[in-house]
Formats: sequence, structure tokens, C-alpha cells
Amino acid sequence: MKELLYKWEPYLKYGQRFEVERNKVIYRQGEKGRGFFYLSMGEIKITLLSDKGDERIINVVPQGMLFGEHGIHQEPYLTSAAAGCPSVIYYFSDEAAATIYARHPEAAEIYTNSLIYKFRTIAEIISHIDCPVEQQMAHYLLKLFYENNGSASMNQTSLAKYLGASRITINRIIQKWKQKNYITLKNRQILINDVEKIKAIAHDEC
Repeated sequence: MKELLYKWEPYLKYGQRFEVERNKVIYRQGEKGRGFFYLSMGEIKITLLSDKGDERIINVVPQGMLFGEHGIHQEPYLTSAAAGCPSVIYYFSDEAAATIYARHPEAAEIYTNSLIYKFRTIAEIISHIDCPVEQQMAHYLLKLFYENNGSASMNQTSLAKYLGASRITINRIIQKWKQKNYITLKNRQILINDVEKIKAIAHDEC
């Protein structure tokens, strides 16, 4: 994923710049696609609504990353996206994307690689939905760890929403991991001390 960060920067001049407030919905799951976006500054939370009506946070978009790539050519968005804090985003319509690809053919590969990464992420999340909460939590924290240079910034409320579990359950697991020195808590960040232990939990069979 790191190789995709900031790769879209050279093409921002073709997009429309927007400043959005916290909780602003960028697009909704199932909505007719109207293009894709780039996060220049801030935080975008991606949520998935299950068939049972449960909404879970499945990703936090890091700065320098595209999102909503599946909304190209009027295809419906597979997830919902909302700003987790005041953010700066760029919007790219189908027409803008076509112009970019015509003038910069290498951009098509960047977009395609980002789209493939997102499809894989959604597939991985769905495959873990029926696993124990501790395993789901380990899997997600590892994902954040690798995407954010060794830190997993996520508070307990957001983790609970992502996992569909209570804050009490999340806190119990966090305290257990702290006692075993698997993690450290610092300024609302969960810092992984023992990646191999967390990886072992994440990769247990459901």
C-alpha cells in the first residue's frame, strides 16, 4: 500500500479541491457513482453496511491515498465515506480521469493498482466478519500498522463500531494485550510492540 501513497499528487491540478467538515458524508454505499477522490489532508472513514443492517468502519484512508475508486463510470459505490475530521479532498469526475489518462498514461496504472488494493481490502474484511472479535481486532490493527508506518491510530469507540462489538469487549482485549506487552497506548494511539504475536492472533483459523 505504501507504494501508492502520494502517487496521485502530480494530477491534483485536474481535480476539484474541497474542504469538508468532520462527519461530512462524501458518498454513500449503493449510490450511483460520480467519480473518485483523493485525500490531501485529514481523515476519511470508510464504512460498510451489511445485509443485516450493521454498519462497520472497515478502513481509515491515510493522507495521500485515493478512495471511492469503484465509483467510476457511474458504477455504484461499494462502501460509504465520511470525514473523520476537517479534511481537504480532491474530486475527479469520469471526464477529468479521461483527460489525465490521455495526457499521462502512467496515471491509469496508479488508479488500477489502487482500485485492486481496495477490492482486496474489502474482501479481506468480509472474510473476517464471522471470526472472533480478538482475531478481527488483530487483523485490523495490523492493517493500520502497515499503512501508517508502525502506528495504529484508532480509539475504542471506532474499533467497537468497526468490529460490531461493545466497548467493554474491546477494552478487555486491549487490557489483556497491554498486560502481555503486545501493545502500548499513547495519545489515543495503539502502538504494537510485538508484531509477531498480533500477527499470530490475526492468522488463527476462524
